Amino acid sequence: MNDRKVYFKNKKILIYGFGKSGISCFNFLKKKNNCKIFDDNKKNIPFKIRKELIKISQFPIINFDYIVLSPGIDIKKCKISNYLLKNKSKIITELDIFEVSYPKINKITITGTNGKSTTSKLLYEVLKNNKIDVRLTGNIGYPILMEKKIKKNTIFVIEASSYQLDYSKYYRSKYSVILNLNPDHLERHGTYKNYAKAKFKIVKSQNKNDYAFLDKENKFLSRLIKNNQLKSKVIKVNYLKYIKYFRQIDNIYFNNSSNKKNLSFVLAIAKVLNINFKTVINTANNFKGLNYRQQIIHKSKKLLIINDSKSTSFSSTVPLLESYENIYWILGGLAKKGDRFKLKSRFCSNIKAYVYGKDRNFLINSLPSKIFYKSSLTLKKAINNLKKNIYNDKRKKVILFSPCAASFDQFNNFEERGKFFNKSIKQIFKQN
Repeated sequence: MNDRKVYFKNKKILIYGFGKSGISCFNFLKKKNNCKIFDDNKKNIPFKIRKELIKISQFPIINFDYIVLSPGIDIKKCKISNYLLKNKSKIITELDIFEVSYPKINKITITGTNGKSTTSKLLYEVLKNNKIDVRLTGNIGYPILMEKKIKKNTIFVIEASSYQLDYSKYYRSKYSVILNLNPDHLERHGTYKNYAKAKFKIVKSQNKNDYAFLDKENKFLSRLIKNNQLKSKVIKVNYLKYIKYFRQIDNIYFNNSSNKKNLSFVLAIAKVLNINFKTVINTANNFKGLNYRQQIIHKSKKLLIINDSKSTSFSSTVPLLESYENIYWILGGLAKKGDRFKLKSRFCSNIKAYVYGKDRNFLINSLPSKIFYKSSLTLKKAINNLKKNIYNDKRKKVILFSPCAASFDQFNNFEERGKFFNKSIKQIFKQN
């Protein structure tokens, strides 16, 4: 990093966006720099530091050295869009600040369309069980700059979104992981190509001593590898290679293809890090998963209930639809631009869909004709419709809440949506 001549001392820095990321950046930089704050909603700024808040009218006057942008901000659709576009070369992220501040720390950066959080958490637990000083940070909810007591041998497992990577300039990762790629966030990136390009930055920035773990089956990734002269050691992960290890897993969480593929990446990384596969298998067998991510909230002989509120696209749900029979599937919300439902016809007769929310007509039109469906305005009504049908079904059944859409038409986030589902479904628990 020294050859870039980038450092954070006695600099004038704007922090735009004061959520978890912005707060951690401000606290990390404020002692040695002149930090100013801006947020589209002034209420997000604590009263005690509002003296550092600047007004829109001040932007043409103040010349900042760096602009730290929170990932959720779209520079084309915000209050200071023109200013940011003119000063795009100054935009950095918390990942850049961490890289410049700790250039020698080993990082395992995990990205992809689906499975980032699950894979990051599983890998974190594997490393922890192997007595390694490991930190779990990034998009999973733990700001990287809040970590303390970092040692030379500390390893960071970092979940990175396309938003974080797109804005980053200096960030590099010794171990870079792209789990999969499907069209996503096109309302922000515009095209699938731009979205993939943002993800691929973590591979292109690597050197000959680094490792890139990429999905062997993804044709788009294969083209990117072919069209770019990569310096790092590329490991194409093929989950079929690890089938013998899957047989040692006794955890229903890994019954579907998506989580088996996530586990394959962890095994591939473990091999490079010289970690015994027994540690991985033992960790996987005891893995509880994360809330609202394919979370099993009820299991009995006749009923399995899965809360996958985190699902915001068809591609994240399809592996679950392929893994079970007699599925009562609840989906709905704000659909993703460019999303396509690709499920083999032989699975369709197993599914009854209960569709709700603002974009329910788009979701319904995306379903094959073989799938039975009922339409509702709200999630509550969808659950009530499901209740009317489920009691007459004496077979073993699966209630799958996997929305395939964003939550913002009726909820603030996927966590709130997940909590609402858990609370509303309790009556079914009692009567089954």
